[in-house]
Amino acid sequence: MAHLSREDEAMLQAMLRQLFLSVKEKITGAPSLECAEEILLHLEETDENFHNYEFVKYLRQHICNALGSMIEEEMEKCTSDQNQGEEIGYDTVVQHVTKRTQESKEYKEMMHSLKNIMVVVVESMINKFEEDEIRSHERQKKIQKEKNNSYCTDNCSDSDSSFNQSYKFCQGKLQLILDQLDPGQPKEVRYEALQTLCSAPPSDVLNCENWTTLCEKLTLSLADPDPVFSDRILKFYAQTFTLSPLHMTKEIYISLAKHLEIYFLSRENHIPTLSSGVDITNPNVIRLLKKVRLLNEYQKEAPSFWIRHPEKYMEEIVDSTLSLLSVKHEQSCLVSQKILEPIYFLALVDTKAVWFKKWMHAYYSRSTVLRLLEKKYKSLITTAVQQCFQYFEFCESMKAGENLGHSKLCGNTFYYSGQELQYIYFIHSLCLLGRLLIYRQGRKLFPIKLKNRKDSVSLTDLLVLFTQLIYYSPSCPKMTSAAHSANYSPASMVTEVLQIFCDQKECAVECLYNITVIEALLHPIHNLMKGTKAAPNYCETALIHIADILARIASVEEGLILLLYGENMNSSEEGSPTGAHIIAQFSKRLLDEDISVFSGSEILPVIKGAFTSICRQIYGTCEGLQVLIPYNLHESIAKAWKKTSLLTERIPTPVEGFDSLSSISQESQNIMAWEENLLDDLLNFAATPKGLLLLQRTGAINECVTFMFNRYAKKLQISRNKKFDYGVMVTQVASTAAGAIALENSGFVNALITELWADLECGRDDVRVTHPRTTPVDPIDRSCQKSFIALVNLLSYPAVYELVGNRELPNKAEYSLREVPTCIIDIIDRLLILNSEAKIHALFNYEQSHIFGLRLLSVVCCDLDTLLILEAQYQISEILLNAQEENVLETSESRRDFIIDGLSVERNHVLVRISVIGGPLERNLPPRMLEKGNDPYPWPMFSSYPVPNYYLPEVSRNDDIKQDNDLVKFLLHFKISDKQTEWIDNCRRQFCKMIKVKPDIISGAALVELLEKFVFHLSESPSECYFPSVEYTATDANLKSESLSSVQQLGIKMTVRYGKFLNLLKDGAENDLTLVLKHCERFLKGQQVPVKSSLLCLQGNYAGHDWFVSSLFMIMLGDKEKTFQFLQQFSRLLTSAFLWVPRLHISRYLPMDTLESGIHPIYFCSAHYIEMLLKAEVPLVFSAFHMSGFAPSQICLQWITQCFWNYLDWMEICHYIATCVFLGPDYQVYICIAIFKHLQQDILQHTQTQDLQIFLKEEALRGFRVSDYFEYMEILEQSYRPVLLRDMQNIRVQST
Repeated sequence: MAHLSREDEAMLQAMLRQLFLSVKEKITGAPSLECAEEILLHLEETDENFHNYEFVKYLRQHICNALGSMIEEEMEKCTSDQNQGEEIGYDTVVQHVTKRTQESKEYKEMMHSLKNIMVVVVESMINKFEEDEIRSHERQKKIQKEKNNSYCTDNCSDSDSSFNQSYKFCQGKLQLILDQLDPGQPKEVRYEALQTLCSAPPSDVLNCENWTTLCEKLTLSLADPDPVFSDRILKFYAQTFTLSPLHMTKEIYISLAKHLEIYFLSRENHIPTLSSGVDITNPNVIRLLKKVRLLNEYQKEAPSFWIRHPEKYMEEIVDSTLSLLSVKHEQSCLVSQKILEPIYFLALVDTKAVWFKKWMHAYYSRSTVLRLLEKKYKSLITTAVQQCFQYFEFCESMKAGENLGHSKLCGNTFYYSGQELQYIYFIHSLCLLGRLLIYRQGRKLFPIKLKNRKDSVSLTDLLVLFTQLIYYSPSCPKMTSAAHSANYSPASMVTEVLQIFCDQKECAVECLYNITVIEALLHPIHNLMKGTKAAPNYCETALIHIADILARIASVEEGLILLLYGENMNSSEEGSPTGAHIIAQFSKRLLDEDISVFSGSEILPVIKGAFTSICRQIYGTCEGLQVLIPYNLHESIAKAWKKTSLLTERIPTPVEGFDSLSSISQESQNIMAWEENLLDDLLNFAATPKGLLLLQRTGAINECVTFMFNRYAKKLQISRNKKFDYGVMVTQVASTAAGAIALENSGFVNALITELWADLECGRDDVRVTHPRTTPVDPIDRSCQKSFIALVNLLSYPAVYELVGNRELPNKAEYSLREVPTCIIDIIDRLLILNSEAKIHALFNYEQSHIFGLRLLSVVCCDLDTLLILEAQYQISEILLNAQEENVLETSESRRDFIIDGLSVERNHVLVRISVIGGPLERNLPPRMLEKGNDPYPWPMFSSYPVPNYYLPEVSRNDDIKQDNDLVKFLLHFKISDKQTEWIDNCRRQFCKMIKVKPDIISGAALVELLEKFVFHLSESPSECYFPSVEYTATDANLKSESLSSVQQLGIKMTVRYGKFLNLLKDGAENDLTLVLKHCERFLKGQQVPVKSSLLCLQGNYAGHDWFVSSLFMIMLGDKEKTFQFLQQFSRLLTSAFLWVPRLHISRYLPMDTLESGIHPIYFCSAHYIEMLLKAEVPLVFSAFHMSGFAPSQICLQWITQCFWNYLDWMEICHYIATCVFLGPDYQVYICIAIFKHLQQDILQHTQTQDLQIFLKEEALRGFRVSDYFEYMEILEQSYRPVLLRDMQNIRVQST
């Protein structure tokens, strides 16, 4: 095939021309010949028309003719091997056939033949190409002579491209060009030389020996007065920047920078002055701006590729740039006669200093820039700072309404005045400094000494200046482009810089989190509250900018602390209020419309929203809320919301055709947006326990929760500066009765259950047929894990009682497969209590769904009050036992074996968990996993009570006689003094000493005696009594006719069972505890007031079991007289309000709005401070809670309400109660903090596995002892007791 006919040759040439014409743009754009080859080699990957080219079709046919039969034979061989039992994959077959083909003789012959054909075709094309080029060149010369040596600056055609000329340029020609470029040569000769140079390939120019000399010639030629010639050189520079490697572009760039530096230093050039301004229609200015713009374009592109080259090249580029920008003239005394420097022209073409931003982005170049700025070019930073100060002084001296020049940036103009140039340079300086200060090395360049200032300019001085520029800059004029107005107005530019600082934590700490800067930000607010203008030339939008910066500062812990406490957290000075106080006062006055300056302002709602947003960041934290509580912002926001709601209702429905349609529609949108903003502000009170109480007092909780659900349904985050989702807030809301009802009414519960059912039972319809669901390996499939966690967060005891209390299960005879649960009762009926065949048959995935229900039951029943209500209403233990009975396989009359499956194992675990009470060492819970070996489940199953003894470990019982004797000695160590206060203090000191040294002796009968004596003396001391004495005369006989609730009765049985297991209670204890609880109900009822409320928890007596009284009854060893006598005395103490939960149930000692909320002081006081201290003392744990979408307050409320039953061993429960009684109710908070500190590693681990809620609710507090953390709690007491006790004492109605 080597012999080729003329027709075949012409056909192949046409094919190749078609191919090259199609890829011409890609090849000519390649920076080198190697890159062009790479483009052709990968054409199939990048060109979608590749297989449509005639040349490609020709090659395919040629290969098929030469190798087709051989490839088919190889394929048949592989197929026969596969049929004989050898499994060969498709990819393996392809690789095998390809390899055999390439090694074959036929392939080598084909390649040789194809090469010979293509050589002939290509050589013919090259010869024809060169002939065409010679003719074209001669014709061009003839045309040029005919035009009388006239020259066209834009005569580059396709035939003059570097690709086409690559065969003709040589070393000798470059020397000729150098000679022809000499300024002494005629103009025509120089034009011709420059044209030839532009058409030469950059690689040939670069490799010439005379390259350095050429650079020098070009630098001189740039100063040529002929505009056409200088433009042609600039085009060569631009072409070189585009197509050449860094080494060549670096030389070109440096030559351009050097030329500009010489140009600005030369006295012969007519450089505009500041007073004359810049006329960009002037030819000299046009040429200068073109050069600066070309330089700037390269500055912005260079960082994308210079990291691939030696650092030396990049350093030379940076050095030449900074040298140019540092050029200074000897100025006259008058500023107006100042000659413009290079930085002014760079600012004209790159106002926001994008070049500097790109240079500072990567460490590779940033380190070089900063080093050179520090060692050689610090004057560049000095002049930038100087320009900012000059601009500020100019702003101060301006009259209101005077234009500053920034409007010129927004429209078309051909002339820039000196004032406008100063403003453009200011913007450039601002952006440059803003980028510089982000980095630590950049901040180290400060302080800076200025000529006209006595003191050096520190970082703080500069930030104060930036802040003042926001509100001292004149009002923005009405501009043609609103977008440009916002982008280039001084306030928005400074705000943009400060926003970047806020986003960089290290930068924000060093620059913004400074009391001086905060005071500068708050300065206009001070003035406005005094009734004066914020600043001479300020506009109202400046306040919005300031509010945005303050909100960003408040959203970060360090900034929040600075706003709350100033620089000295421990300072007790009360002279100047901190930033948080000022912001709260201003926000409250804005909401109450108590500032006359804003009367009639169109953007007043926007300003209100901006400042309430700052407050939201503050009161969304426990410590922030404590500071802002005195301002009653919740009341002001609620009042504004109610007023706005009325306006929303009054807006008429727009009628089509009326002119007012658009204005009414816009007004309606504005009011609705303001209403949503206020609801969002109110909703954020729910982020903390005490804030949730304030929210419920406003009466807007239903609307707020509905608003939250609507945003949740739209997948919107809570607010701009919130880092986590709605989990924490939902958990807080669900921890209260009213919150649970609001969640149900909003549709949140319905949506949650519907989503759960879709994942659990329905699956995804769009993939079920083509992609069947895999059988889940985990007991709870990963698709349902999110819904499971959400249900665990929701189902606290207050929520369960409101959503389930006094409601019967449907227990239908038949369930439709399409019937989807919509409420918690339905979930219990369909997943937890499967006591009928109808329920089982109604589940598509019976085992998986029921295991889900049992797991959920296991978690929620860890709250003993929830367990009791489910047991009282639905007899869950009986249903589980019956289900286990049905799982029995009777192998003989004497032996009954249980069928071991996922459900029986899960039921066994739940039965033991709900039937056996005890701490980590007092009960054995069976695992949910099987073991390897012959006996996969060695733990005994049961289908009737009592629970097998295996789950009741042996504990030390009643072996504390020696301990009691030790404690008696401790009691006799000090006698009762005439001064009760002295005795009480002495007793407390001895208790602290003993619990640290010998904690185990604080137990048994001696603990009873110690508690009795201590509480008796406290109740006799007026200073120690918090509640008044109440006369109680009822006897046992008076209470015989009264009965306890079924929940209380079940709790009594549970208590007696636990007491007998510990050998603390004897027969008859059940009747005695019943009497004690009846007396307590009667005793407390006399101190209660009726409350009109729809909440179930506020109807009648306390709904849960009294775990504190049960614990005390066990401590008193079952003595009912001692127990009730102790309770009567104890009820006078403040500690009783936090240890004895029913003590303040609808109590007359609480404010009525607190009673109506149904929130206990343990939640809004103790749990609130637990969260506050947790954030300060164990921040990693606090962050873990937020990342898990769970609130510490919910689990602490559960622990405290049930006196740590099932979480601590009995000895530790005694120590918990004794510690709080002896040392005060604030120790309740310290003990919870100590527990979280103890669990830190486990909490962090379970945060990663995304099951923190389950771990905290199901797992006992293993290894925790009160005595081990006593010294730590004493440290907490020294830091926090004054604040905690003061707030705890404020729960009562204050006497007037």
